[in-house]
Amino acid sequence: MPADVQINLFPEIQPYHCNWLQVDPTHRVYFEECGNPNGPAVIFLHGGPGSGCNPTQRRFFDPSHYRIVLMDQRGCGRSTPEGEIQHNTTTHLVADIELLRAHLNIDRWHVFGGSWGSTLALDYACTHPKPVISLVLRGIFLSRSFELDWFLGQIALFFPDQLQTLCNYLPEPERPNPLHAFQKLVFTDDPDIAIPAAIHWNAYESSIMSLVNQPSKTNTINGKVELARARIQIHYILNHCFVSNRDLLQEAAEKLTHIPTTIVQGRYDMVCPPQTAWQLWQAMPHATFVMVPDAGHSAMEPGTCNALVAATEQYKYLS
Repeated sequence: MPADVQINLFPEIQPYHCNWLQVDPTHRVYFEECGNPNGPAVIFLHGGPGSGCNPTQRRFFDPSHYRIVLMDQRGCGRSTPEGEIQHNTTTHLVADIELLRAHLNIDRWHVFGGSWGSTLALDYACTHPKPVISLVLRGIFLSRSFELDWFLGQIALFFPDQLQTLCNYLPEPERPNPLHAFQKLVFTDDPDIAIPAAIHWNAYESSIMSLVNQPSKTNTINGKVELARARIQIHYILNHCFVSNRDLLQEAAEKLTHIPTTIVQGRYDMVCPPQTAWQLWQAMPHATFVMVPDAGHSAMEPGTCNALVAATEQYKYLS
């Protein structure tokens, strides 16, 4: 990766409003607002499933212009209960996004989603197209069977060592089916079993995120956060992310051709291989398609990050 490539994020900012929205009797969804309270709204949809939001994600947007909304999806991040999988499906998440829009008195907004967030952004836009001003989508994932199979199977063509490290955590008879084996571990009631398994599961995805993986900048591990993240992700993967009965490509082609869209994809994305982004572009030929030549899956690789910022700048004055 060229040493002279700079990441052009906006400066760090703090929220001017944070709260929780009770979306049903069980779940409270955390949300925050940053930037210009009188500007056009944009919602950031995080990946995972299960990851939650972080302060860096506020910085894709010009805070002098945008009213920036971040939310932690059900069971994720600061939403409660942590790691709760009951009443937690893609349909629930889409309804939560629309409920939050109404709660914040936002008529229309820009929608930004990466990885799993791109699935959620597309589903939301197909379900509620009228409030969507624009779409910025990164590392496209449509939850199809072959995409899920890749993550714990064919990826061994490129990362045999990382997949083997994941599977070596398990007893040998359970290694052929790591998804179900880790499900049993992370959903046990014994935290001394569940938390280490969750940390190991999450480390696998982190190890294949970037074209050139960098050592973690922090040694701090929050076991409860790691456990919630793993539980939500495994729950969704086991259920094909609750969209296996739908053709999101066809729905996008039928419903979203009027919405300005940018698709940003790393050429060497090993979490969400580029074929899916390419197919989405074929279904939405009006979209701007950016294939970043020297990037993997992470939004924070310079070429990807700068393409995302360029997209939010391009869409500033749409209404």
